[in-house]
Amino acid sequence: MDRIFNLVRNQLIEVIEWTDDSRDTLSFRWPDEDKEIKNGAQLIVRESQQVQFVAAGQFADLFNPGKHTLTTENIPVLSTILGWKYGFQSPFKCDVYYLNTRLFTGNKWGTSNPVMMRDQDFGVVRLRAFGTYDFRIVDAPKFLKEVAGTDQNFRLDEFNDTMRSRIVSVFTEALAKAHVPALDIAQRYSELGDALLPIINPVIQDKYGLEISSFILENVSVPPEVEQAIDKRASMSVIGNLNDYVKYQMGVAMGEGGEAGAAAAMPAQMAMGFGMAQEMMKSMQQPAAAQTPVTGAGASPATTVASAAIDVLTPEQVAQALGVSVEDVMASIEAGDLKARKIGNAWRIAKSALEEFLRG
Repeated sequence: MDRIFNLVRNQLIEVIEWTDDSRDTLSFRWPDEDKEIKNGAQLIVRESQQVQFVAAGQFADLFNPGKHTLTTENIPVLSTILGWKYGFQSPFKCDVYYLNTRLFTGNKWGTSNPVMMRDQDFGVVRLRAFGTYDFRIVDAPKFLKEVAGTDQNFRLDEFNDTMRSRIVSVFTEALAKAHVPALDIAQRYSELGDALLPIINPVIQDKYGLEISSFILENVSVPPEVEQAIDKRASMSVIGNLNDYVKYQMGVAMGEGGEAGAAAAMPAQMAMGFGMAQEMMKSMQQPAAAQTPVTGAGASPATTVASAAIDVLTPEQVAQALGVSVEDVMASIEAGDLKARKIGNAWRIAKSALEEFLRG
């Protein structure tokens, strides 16, 4: 009789616990080996762990860190599912999932293909991005249902393969909602991760039961034509402080000769070009009595057209007057710093627009 009692006893689970020494396991289905859980069995949940009971395909009770005695009082959901109206005395079978709730850091994400987005400066732009993120499990039932499934041992490498495309999808949607210009993405991506985190996190938590504690963009690459526009924009921003730069270079040149002095003279020559352009603008602003064209019945058509032409310049004329390249002029036009109008395939700049540009 004792032998039979011991045999039955050995078929019952009295202690449920799991020690994770892998450091890369997200969820672990405790192996019951077709054994039943004894009434009053001990459930041990360590720090950074949660235990989710699943019975008859339904999520039952969830246990946080601590030592729990499995009785009707502390497994009310399971009791309802299994129909224990007045408590249970006999053993029962149930799937027990351990979840690792610690912070998993340094997980990589990236776009395998360029992401299309609308940009206020360049229209439709293709972007590639990659970086890292940190996460933890905060909703055990949702994570098991949407990510881990019924795997016996769901590890981090499987998670990365599963979630990489989902993270990129959420990143793309968040970027579209944030309406961040491509210029800012390429120049300030170190700050962009923090800005996108409040948009990304609610979606990730609602869909997958995860919390993203840190989302970092390590690099964002844009097409070559956008990179060129960024470089030109940066070059034009230097012109705004040209006077201070010229003064500094000329001061250095006073104490140096030879090649250093010649190099220092270059910005001074550029400044002279700007000065000549400003003088040209001033000459255009002489009193109307000095430059009033002959109009009316006695004016020839050629005279009228010539008078109008004085107020309109081509990009080449502007470049020559400023002592810069035509490409720099076109970059200023495309950036909106220098106002111009396109007539057919040609650009024309009004004298007043050039005056406004020179005034800064």
